[in-house]
Amino acid sequence: MSTPKTSWPEVVGWPASAAVTQINSDRPDVAIEVVPNGTNVAPGYNASRVRVYFDAGDATGPVLYTPVVG
Repeated sequence: MSTPKTSWPEVVGWPASAAVTQINSDRPDVAIEVVPNGTNVAPGYNASRVRVYFDAGDATGPVLYTPVVG
């Protein structure tokens, strides 16, 4: 049995929608939160969540940081 993927460095720079599609393909068991950069979010680790931070000021909405489970 392989270890589930927990980070997606390859999606940095991608449009947020494409990143969500890739993460969902790899890990359909996690909830994906798409968050504009600079938005306050509740702290804490959640093994069933991936947050995708994107640049809302750019029309393509590129992903800014490596999405990770947590």
